[in-house]
Amino acid sequence: MPNVPTILVLNGPNLNLLGDRDPDIYGTETLANIEERCRSRAAELDLAVDFRQSNSEGELVDWIQDARASSAALIINPAAYTHSSIAIMDALSVLTIPVIELHLSNIHRRESFRRRSYVSKVATGVICGFGSSGYEMAVDAAAKLIGTGGKR
Repeated sequence: MPNVPTILVLNGPNLNLLGDRDPDIYGTETLANIEERCRSRAAELDLAVDFRQSNSEGELVDWIQDARASSAALIINPAAYTHSSIAIMDALSVLTIPVIELHLSNIHRRESFRRRSYVSKVATGVICGFGSSGYEMAVDAAAKLIGTGGKR
């Protein structure tokens, strides 16, 4: 396969518990199911996906920094770090690739502390409130932003 642009998809803390954690808020689909759907959608767009999850802020920062040399776009669901991590915001601010912030729930309809996002300050765009289908929306948006949007 020729060199295919890669979208890095990062998932923050507790997203490994999807399917079990607060299904009324986050749904019943697992992160593995979401990853499979992202890979499938990306393949339809002639893109690759590097899909990762970590509960560690430092590991997420390292992956964001690595994206500068390895990824055409970054999709990030920072989870709780959305509202607290200046380190993630700073790492994202150095990127010259599109950054899409993603949330399963509509953070603006939740508790007041969840309405502030450090990531939004540096993201190209934000998708929230569409459940797991937001991931596929984000892949589509990334494809358009990097100029491959559905060209086959």
